[in-house]
Amino acid sequence: MQFTSNRKTALITGASSGIGYELAYLFARDGHNLILTARSRDKLDALSSKLEEHFDISSLVIDEDLSHPQAPKEIHKEVCRAGFSVDFLVNNAGFGLHGLFSETDRHEELDMIQVNIGALTHLTKLFLPDMLEKGEGRILNVGSIASFQPNPLMAVYAASKAYVLSFSEALANELEGTGITVTALCPGPTKTEFEERASLQGHREFQKAKTPEEVALYGYQQMMEGAVIAIPHRKFRFIRPLSKILPRNWMIRMTRNVFEKGMSR
Repeated sequence: MQFTSNRKTALITGASSGIGYELAYLFARDGHNLILTARSRDKLDALSSKLEEHFDISSLVIDEDLSHPQAPKEIHKEVCRAGFSVDFLVNNAGFGLHGLFSETDRHEELDMIQVNIGALTHLTKLFLPDMLEKGEGRILNVGSIASFQPNPLMAVYAASKAYVLSFSEALANELEGTGITVTALCPGPTKTEFEERASLQGHREFQKAKTPEEVALYGYQQMMEGAVIAIPHRKFRFIRPLSKILPRNWMIRMTRNVFEKGMSR
């Protein structure tokens, strides 16, 4: 496959559904070529064909499971082997798990740490040097509103997303003046497969969740504008300043209360 050389290219992880799927649409709509990665080859192939036909762009599909530590290196090798250059890196893949830490599955949480933290960090490490050499690039890391405070009943997930926020803010500072921006997209509840995988079906907050289209569009626009933090849900934008003002134990109790009450309905 040959990419059109005068077009920029976006690599999107977790592109087979949800926010990643919608971000792929936005990049294609604006004429960018795509490198789509996820576990589901069939879904990626269908998306690739659809976007190529509708927007006359080129796309490369790489099916990899980011819970495997070697996956980022394999993705990078495939991209290099094909001779492509990544202008936009979207670290969207991730998942959560709800429940008491003493009762949740150890293996699933270790996979979560690998996907939410390990793969995101590794992919950024691999693709950043080329961006620095070109003197331009944009990185979008998908965090969560849970990035801003500990979250009882989702302890590992919130901790992993706190890493995403901290890493993104620090890297954005390091890259000032290089032509490369880093944006942490921190959505609240969104109507994606996350709800089911995290065992949060029926939670009150997900009954009034934003659509993946809304979240993707906001994150895309904020990334293009070079924002460091993007919170698409207006009702949750108060959490960031509150987390700096209120005692930490209050924030933790409030978060647990939201989850317990939401699940009781």
